[in-house]
Amino acid sequence: YCASKHAVDALSKAMRMDLVDYGIKVTNIAPGAADTEFSLVRYKGDSETAKSVYEGYTPLYAEDIADSVFYVCSRPAHVTINDLVIMPTAQASATNLLKD
Repeated sequence: YCASKHAVDALSKAMRMDLVDYGIKVTNIAPGAADTEFSLVRYKGDSETAKSVYEGYTPLYAEDIADSVFYVCSRPAHVTINDLVIMPTAQASATNLLKD
């Protein structure tokens, strides 16, 4: 998991350097705890366990990420958002969540 996150970051930086001459923007959007099918896959289809991951706080939702994608894409031609880290308010880091 950590290796793939690092790879996406490294690839984004490399693509930014390779594509700057063409005016192509590259943005790395890194969401924190988001209520997606990831937990369902992680827990091999156990929907109760997957749902319990998000109990006690409000996670990000697909609409939150879609809104940020729209924001990044709607910036003027002279503006690039290189990296955008989005977390739910209850999340301070990958392992630090405030739950009720």
